Amino acid sequence: MLRARALVPALAALLLTAPAALSAHAQEREPADRQRLLDLAYALGQSHALRQACEGAGDQFWRARMMRLIDVEAADTTFNDRLRDRFNGGFAASQAGHPEGCSPESRRAERQAAQRGRALASKLSQTVVFNEPVQASPDSVADGRGAR
Repeated sequence: MLRARALVPALAALLLTAPAALSAHAQEREPADRQRLLDLAYALGQSHALRQACEGAGDQFWRARMMRLIDVEAADTTFNDRLRDRFNGGFAASQAGHPEGCSPESRRAERQAAQRGRALASKLSQTVVFNEPVQASPDSVADGRGAR
């Protein structure tokens, strides 16, 4: 139980800081990174269900992280829907796989989901996309030629 709690802050920190540090949005990511985002959404859904099994239905820790991920990625509607579907799929799978509620087995599954999520978030945080700066139009005040 203590190990699962130790993983939570590390994964949460990665989820909160890594996407914000990147300049890429979901639609600008390579296909492999888009798949990692989908896999991460699934792991977050699993973690959400497993944490709720022990902490209660009111616990929204992992759901809040998922919402932050969606906000930061600023994906198109289709990809947002896919992310949400994967989160819900992971949630449903973990609920169905652990009908007993909070148990040593569900805690072990929670640790495994957190480790997978951490690895995915870490890999995503290593991806940097450099966006080209937007060039100001020649008649723009931004180029130093203001109205005279």
